[in-house]
Amino acid sequence: MRIEELRELFLSAPEATSTRVLAAVIGVVVVGLVLWLVRTRRLREEFTPLWILGAGGLAAVSLSFGMLRMLTAAIGAWTPSATIFFLGLSFLGLVCLAYAVRLSRMVIDHKNLAQEVALLRAELDKRVPPAGATDPPKSTR
Repeated sequence: MRIEELRELFLSAPEATSTRVLAAVIGVVVVGLVLWLVRTRRLREEFTPLWILGAGGLAAVSLSFGMLRMLTAAIGAWTPSATIFFLGLSFLGLVCLAYAVRLSRMVIDHKNLAQEVALLRAELDKRVPPAGATDPPKSTR
């Protein structure tokens, strides 16, 4: 069997209904979980679109196996499961990138705040002597 024939065999394999149903249920549950976390203020709104898009994409791909096969052929993967793994890794890469950007911003803010505190402390030390420092007694003669 040639490579192309083997690839076509993988792409034309029958779909597993139980796997599709499980993936669709997981996608819907994740969408509901994200909305609940936002509602209870445990997840900030700025990350909601990323998670909704990921969960909705999982549900959409699992409900439309034809779309998954087309996507598999388009990216050159051999099996639909490889496409799902690729999309999952891509999603996790985007999540890591989003957190890296946020962390970088927070590091810069932290550094700036520390510098401001140091400047304010230095200014305060110029105006008020440090606690425990006593002035030499003045002579009253």
